[in-house]
Amino acid sequence: MKILITGANGMLANSVKKRLANGNELICTDVSELDITDLEAVKKMVSEVKPEYIINCAAYTAVDKAEDNYDLAEKINADGPRNLAIASKKENAVLVHISTDYVFDGDLDVSKAYVEDDEVGPVTVYGKTKLHGEQGVQENTDKYYIFRTAWLYGEGNNFVRTMLKLGPTKDELNVVSDQHGSPTYAEDLANIIAEAIEKKIPYGIYHTTNQEFTTWYEFTKRIFELANIDCKVNPVSTEKYIEIMKIKQAKRPKNSQLSKDKILAQGINIPTWEDGLKRYLEVELHKEN
Repeated sequence: MKILITGANGMLANSVKKRLANGNELICTDVSELDITDLEAVKKMVSEVKPEYIINCAAYTAVDKAEDNYDLAEKINADGPRNLAIASKKENAVLVHISTDYVFDGDLDVSKAYVEDDEVGPVTVYGKTKLHGEQGVQENTDKYYIFRTAWLYGEGNNFVRTMLKLGPTKDELNVVSDQHGSPTYAEDLANIIAEAIEKKIPYGIYHTTNQEFTTWYEFTKRIFELANIDCKVNPVSTEKYIEIMKIKQAKRPKNSQLSKDKILAQGINIPTWEDGLKRYLEVELHKEN
């Protein structure tokens, strides 16, 4: 297959490239090679390359900075996917677009998980622009996959790596205990994307995080346990954390739990978050040794 990957130097894109490298022709572009906010440039590139699939890994993901940079976030998160959808339809390509749990308001009772057709209601600039991106895709092509994910980590800077650096230097850390979700290993999300393409599952929106749910607090405790780091972890509320750290931040979802029933029904393999974490740490800790 010929596959065009945008945002090709990002965390997820690196995992996607690794997973799809064998047997496929990959055309990888970063912003210097393809500005997805430029419709004419997108149409030209897609017309010349004629890919069977376009995987859009480009995104503005700085949740807090987005609050003061609406126009830029809208261009990348909304205009970009819409432009790719327009070009995809023209060249009969399938568009794979990555979205987020932030399209929901995050206030669902934590005894439940969001399903794909639950009512959306983003409360942050990041969430609103990502929702606009979903809508731009749906309005301009019928051949698409929208994969909503959350709590992503992998190559490069991420929460797990931060904890691995902080843990050995601190006697204790305060970590938020009232935000619930599924830590998602980029390698596992890349595999979900690849399996969806290979199996040619029905087009539409799917929730794609690792299996099972936890909190940032419990996640941090498990990181330290697996990495043999002796650091006490204190559970704190989101409000208390903001007060202690003296920070200003966009609202974080209390519930980022996404139901995977729809994609599991397609025979896609999705490991648990703990399984993903163990595999990630095997790689990270090996680098340190």
